[in-house]
Amino acid sequence: MPAALLAQVVRGDLVESEHVGSLVVLGPDGAARLTVGDPDQPIYGRSSLKPLQAVAMLRNGLDLHGAHLALAAASHNGEPAHVAGVREILAGAGLDESALQNTPTLPLDAAAALEWQRSGRGPESVAQNCSGKHAAMLATCVAAGWDTASYLDPQHPLQQAVRQTLAELTGEPASHPTVDGCGAPLFATTLRGLARAFAVIARAPHAAPGSAEARVAQAMSAHPWHVAGTGRDATEVMLAVPGLIAKDGAEGVYAAALPDGGALAFKVADGSARPRPVILREALRVAGADQAPGADVGALDRAGRVDVLGHGRPVGAVIAAFGATAGAAADDTGRA
Repeated sequence: MPAALLAQVVRGDLVESEHVGSLVVLGPDGAARLTVGDPDQPIYGRSSLKPLQAVAMLRNGLDLHGAHLALAAASHNGEPAHVAGVREILAGAGLDESALQNTPTLPLDAAAALEWQRSGRGPESVAQNCSGKHAAMLATCVAAGWDTASYLDPQHPLQQAVRQTLAELTGEPASHPTVDGCGAPLFATTLRGLARAFAVIARAPHAAPGSAEARVAQAMSAHPWHVAGTGRDATEVMLAVPGLIAKDGAEGVYAAALPDGGALAFKVADGSARPRPVILREALRVAGADQAPGADVGALDRAGRVDVLGHGRPVGAVIAAFGATAGAAADDTGRA
């Protein structure tokens, strides 16, 4: 993948490491405000595709609202309320967690994982961060009268509907089929296509009220904790900007959009999660998040800060290598 510099890791007065990748920021008119690397190369959007998958499910009979719909688009921490919500989605469809076919794991959140194990439980599908999506997929199958046992088959009507919806929202073919980490079918798109899709979803509450896209945007922005969880950057930036939707994905992927249709998507080439909050923060600045009605700029700054530690205290920071803050040095407090 052609890539360019996205972020630098500064320790003391030296750049210790660098992260390269690709990024695109679109304005409300859909034109590119900024590109880094090559945003037109196919990439796997991983869990950043979940809001698009949720749109497909609503179009095919899923009847979820509020926090439950946010969980359908979530990579949740596995905290108790997340797990409880997943069980509620399943129960509403007349199912239980035995119907889930996503990969069993411990909760993503360290504290939740510890309590889970203290209660005598090991890796389970309901605790895995994609269980909300899988529960919603099963509920969609029940609503549509489709087989639930084969819901992960790429030829299943549900997965065919997801593929068609991805192609429609991104404006590109859903290509390079494979399997995601949770077991669901996965398709490639480009960062430009992913940003375009997020723009459609984020502006839908005003452009297409009552649509599946609008319902997903409203659920995510109203229930950001259910999309991610305690301490997660996706939660924090959605809390900071009314109407913002943001979704992280594995292997260094991220996408976000403002209610005016300004949008962004990026991928860190080495798959590292370390620079993602910093890149997200600067890309949101370029997209105009700081000027969005009701935006809490201080909260955005805090969500986008990644300290470099020495003996437990900040001695540097990860800094963006593009946008207004490109090249800013980190002082001995770790502030860029």
